[in-house]
Amino acid sequence: MAKYIFVTGGVTSSLGKGIIAASLAKLLQSRGFRVTIQKFDPYINVDPGTLNPYEHGECYVTEDGAETDLDLGHYERFLSIFTSQANNVTTGRIYQTVINREREGAFLGKTVQVVPHITDEIKRRMMLLGNDGRYDIVITEIGGTVGDIESLPFIEAVRQLQWELPEDDVVVVHLTLIPYLKAAKELKTKPTQHSVKMLSETGVHPDVIVCRSEEPLGPEIRRKIALFCNVKPEAVIEAMDASTIYEVPLHMLREKLDVYCLKKLGISVFPEAHLEKWTAFLDRLEHPKSTITIGLIGKYIELQDAYKSILESFIHAGAINNVKVEVENVHSEHLTKDNVAEKLSHLDGLLVAPGFGNRGIEGKIVAVQYARENGLPFFGICLGMQMAVIEFARNVLGLRTAHSTEMDVATKHPVIDMMEEQKKIKMMGGTMRLGAYPCVLKEGSLAERIYGESRISERHRHRFEFNNDYLDLFESNGMIASGINPDTSLVEIVEIPDHPFFIGVQYHPELKSTVERPAPLFVSFVEAAKTHHEQRIIATDEKEPVFHTEAVV
Repeated sequence: MAKYIFVTGGVTSSLGKGIIAASLAKLLQSRGFRVTIQKFDPYINVDPGTLNPYEHGECYVTEDGAETDLDLGHYERFLSIFTSQANNVTTGRIYQTVINREREGAFLGKTVQVVPHITDEIKRRMMLLGNDGRYDIVITEIGGTVGDIESLPFIEAVRQLQWELPEDDVVVVHLTLIPYLKAAKELKTKPTQHSVKMLSETGVHPDVIVCRSEEPLGPEIRRKIALFCNVKPEAVIEAMDASTIYEVPLHMLREKLDVYCLKKLGISVFPEAHLEKWTAFLDRLEHPKSTITIGLIGKYIELQDAYKSILESFIHAGAINNVKVEVENVHSEHLTKDNVAEKLSHLDGLLVAPGFGNRGIEGKIVAVQYARENGLPFFGICLGMQMAVIEFARNVLGLRTAHSTEMDVATKHPVIDMMEEQKKIKMMGGTMRLGAYPCVLKEGSLAERIYGESRISERHRHRFEFNNDYLDLFESNGMIASGINPDTSLVEIVEIPDHPFFIGVQYHPELKSTVERPAPLFVSFVEAAKTHHEQRIIATDEKEPVFHTEAVV
């Protein structure tokens, strides 16, 4: 049977429960344990698939096509394992399941209540991943903050599991904030005391308290927290701000968070942690040999979490290339033909990001045109690939009204369109291609050289496709389809062979990039941007005048 670790949060949101959970999982994995992580979110939406990125940040997609919380991206990036539909559960999904069962008569006419029916379904989901023998330890992150009304059923389910399971099968880790008051020049533990008190009033008492802080916790502070929160001093874990989230596992290793949890789980003998690949990655990350600037053309740039996986993929690819990738956000709504050169000429590469809807579309097309005509390394993802197709159709093929039917239903040249079978589906999300799909790469293409193989599998989240009625026209004029879905003949990758680096993909390669396995497309794109950067430096040096001075005798 698997053992269970629950991670809760108090005082304030956005403390980093997902990073702490992923770091703890990484440490346990490095000691040879089979570990997975799941996220329970208290909102009533069935999943984040229909949530605006400004509301919830990035919608992460798993191999099996589940639209999930962005924390699952952290789980996969840290552990290099796939998550699934079972790893992310919302209040909406819990209630939907219980109500469907009630409609089917499963409760035999009994009154359906939060306790026990909702909490029973929560507990079933919490233990689902631990029941099939694949994992030794299941870590469950409870979304929200202790004290929130919507989180109460999840906390109650944890309480019941603490009571039902053997004592050494459950550990509760509580993440809190220790604020530093500059006026008083001291750390304050009262918010943590109140948070633990509030959690204890629900019947759940934490075994470990992880303290986020801007200043180190001295022995006296640790003893005070331990005394008033009724835990051992060694169970008070310091979690100071880190320069990168990838340092956190090493911080938690030094604090012995994993060791304490294992001992509380009744596991007293375990191997040493092996983090050689992780530390090698961190060394490259912290000591880059040069810096490049990539322009990210997007429409949700006000919220960094909207492009979380893309930004993390640049970190992974930069480390492999021994460069620091500085991402410069460029709002597509503010790009025009008059200012595009001013805004983009200093860049080493251009990525046009995914998105939905008409807002900012013309700015993205202008950006693609600039990259194509000026030899700037270009990478388009999902909508970014579609914008590359539209730009090429308008400015190379001469189809001036070319567009996507997502933005212009009546366009005379729908170079991007929805498949006929999709048009009949009305439910939101039902028309989407979600999850992993195969792709066959064209022999000798840039895509094949990047991946080093002829057949790949990548994750999708989109509704509109390249219109194959125009494929011959595109290929005869210089833009080729270098990746094709073997089952549907849908175009997955387009590229321009006579450009230094120009590639657009219908899928989302950022969703499979991890610390130990960076996404090949990002690695090659960063490499191309690095080359472009070096060539610009050489060209600049050659243009600068050389002054010769005579020696003074």
